[in-house]
Amino acid sequence: MSWLQKLHETYDACRGNEPEATEKLLPVSHAHQQAHVEITLDMNGNFESARCIGKVETAIPATESSATRSGTKAPPHPLCDKIQYCAGDYVALGGAKKSFFSEYHAQLLAWCQSPFAHPKAKAVLSYIGKKSLIADLVSERVLHIGPDQKLLTQWTIGGNTPEIFKVLTAKAGERDQGDALIRWQVRDPSQPPSEVWLDESLQDSWAEFDASTKEVRGLCMVTGDMQSYLAESHPRRIRHAGDGAKLISANDSSGFTFRGRFTDDTGLQASGVGYEVTQKAHNALRWLIHRQAYRQGDQVIVCWAVGGKPVPDPFASTLDLIDEPGEIESAPQLQLHVDAGQALAQRLKQRLRGYGAQLGATDDVVVMGLDSATPGRMAITYYRELTGSDLLNRVENWHARYAWFQNFSKDKRFVGAPAPHDIAECAYGRRLDERLKKAVVERLLPSIIDGQSLPRDLVNSVVRRASNRVGLDHWEWEKSLGIACGLYRGFCNREDYQMDLEADRHTRDYLYGRLLALAERIESLALYVGGEKRDTTAAKLMQRFADRPASTWRTIELALTPAKSRLRAKRGGSMHELDRLHDEIVALFQGNDFMDDSKLSGEFLLGYHCQRRALMPPKAADSGTSQEPTDE
Repeated sequence: MSWLQKLHETYDACRGNEPEATEKLLPVSHAHQQAHVEITLDMNGNFESARCIGKVETAIPATESSATRSGTKAPPHPLCDKIQYCAGDYVALGGAKKSFFSEYHAQLLAWCQSPFAHPKAKAVLSYIGKKSLIADLVSERVLHIGPDQKLLTQWTIGGNTPEIFKVLTAKAGERDQGDALIRWQVRDPSQPPSEVWLDESLQDSWAEFDASTKEVRGLCMVTGDMQSYLAESHPRRIRHAGDGAKLISANDSSGFTFRGRFTDDTGLQASGVGYEVTQKAHNALRWLIHRQAYRQGDQVIVCWAVGGKPVPDPFASTLDLIDEPGEIESAPQLQLHVDAGQALAQRLKQRLRGYGAQLGATDDVVVMGLDSATPGRMAITYYRELTGSDLLNRVENWHARYAWFQNFSKDKRFVGAPAPHDIAECAYGRRLDERLKKAVVERLLPSIIDGQSLPRDLVNSVVRRASNRVGLDHWEWEKSLGIACGLYRGFCNREDYQMDLEADRHTRDYLYGRLLALAERIESLALYVGGEKRDTTAAKLMQRFADRPASTWRTIELALTPAKSRLRAKRGGSMHELDRLHDEIVALFQGNDFMDDSKLSGEFLLGYHCQRRALMPPKAADSGTSQEPTDE
């Protein structure tokens, strides 16, 4: 029940303090519905006007049963509902479905006769009692009837199709105008606003009346209240308007689910939750998901501070987290002059310090993952409670540990860690199945939030795809290379790999990566001098080089002979420096490492990438292009 408690506390802390740019938290005993028609009344219940508003998400009063209604005997909402419910003349004008006007009228009447009655609800009650709703909407040309004075289900008259037929969902080629949901405006200069869905006094009035109708009392396992009114059903539509999955459900009327354990199918014996608690908790969760969640299909992951304070997005790339593109793009140039890792750490600390100024070190922070295997059931796939300082430290550690020079496109270059969805695409391709992408993101959560090491198979998959240069287009390979280097560097954190070239590192894989970058530089420069455009031998054989470096290097070195001859003739100074660098790298191999033909690890990509950047001038290195400058 911890997640319910935290969400309940979040609701109490944020209700009335929502940022202006975001939607408001849904009141208790309310639900979101798409309204199609807006009717304006005066305080005496007299009709004034009506209009079609398309599809507008509206917070309307709802009962515990109407908020999750389905089927052919659906209970009515108390105020705003479909024409099928609100119109007393629905049957007379040819409504295609059963009318629920009597049930709707009885419920609204009970509210208006209670001590919690509201004048605007009474105005609506007075109007619907006239049973002229459809006739008024027809006169306003919101609804349309045919020559037989019955509601049309298809527009066959010609001309422009009325708006109402555009917004309703077709069923077997027909649209029932009775499915249009009405929201009310009741004009009273002394009681603004006229919109009933924005009137807080009306919202409170309905919530108090709804609470007075509850009968089942018991122990709320969230608050510990022994005399709490318990919820018999729990909200749905958590992730989006069409979401039918529930986090808490016990509606198996056959008794199969709880057979032999409980005496009824309500679920109250298993987990009693107060009605107000579950309303507030689910409303807070819905609000948080809409505001700041990571989404991937049905998968939702949300991170929030219980007190409502801003938190960094754990699933953003470093570029999105720091949110200073101009400063980030200049970062690759730093590697020739200063330590790029240190510069990144300073920017990260500065950014996270801004969050830390608002988020206290001991403030409660929650990370929660949701997913559903079936349309009706949802599960919590990941749940962690942290303090504010823990979250900031772990986010900083993730971005610093897995940072590298990322080159996604000409306009998106930065130093830092990639986002989880970019890692998933790098590991399995851009066309990977949605379920696989969700699984990868879920496996990355412990690495980001708990500080655990990355899964080895995921790192290996990313390294393999980055090595397969000929199988990817240019920018996809550049993106994969940066991600692979970052992940391997963080995975082998004990090796303390640097983001700039380590000329004194003697490991075999790192040195072979440097040799590959040198070979590519020699041939690409020769091609530039000769005015040719084609892939280098090093690029073509990169995958084979990763599997059998010693034997493949002999092939690459022999293919470099024409390129070296051309450079000695036209760029003697450059070729002399490249020959000298080749001798230095080969001399760093220890023992029989140079003759070892076993498969290379991802370390060779680090050596390759660092050596390639060191050989290329700043402009070319930053752009990631194959442009070759002059020798001067």
